[in-house]
Amino acid sequence: MKELTPQENLCFRAGAVLMLIGAALYILNPMLSMITYGIGTLLFTLMQVRAEYMGHDLTIMRLRRQQLLGCCCFVLALAMMSMQLHGWGPCRRQEWVIALTIGCILELYTSFRIPQELKKN
Repeated sequence: MKELTPQENLCFRAGAVLMLIGAALYILNPMLSMITYGIGTLLFTLMQVRAEYMGHDLTIMRLRRQQLLGCCCFVLALAMMSMQLHGWGPCRRQEWVIALTIGCILELYTSFRIPQELKKN
């Protein structure tokens, strides 16, 4: 895996914290929540894409695709949150929570499995 620079690592962690704050803030202020979650998702996803895998191990490549699919779920959750808040599109309830949950499960699974596979190789 390509290592992130200290600045990129800081952006990655800040993005994760902002996503968490944004999702929790939804109860109090949905609009501020969407903005906070959106900034966090942007930072997290961009840094996740920057940390690419240069090897040829099929298991790690599969896990990497799952990791990127988790990022896509986070972006989809942002779009669904926006649809709900602005009242446009097919998502008018809290469907964004489902996309967020799927993204979290994929990211959690790959965050444990990728280091294990890298240690094997």
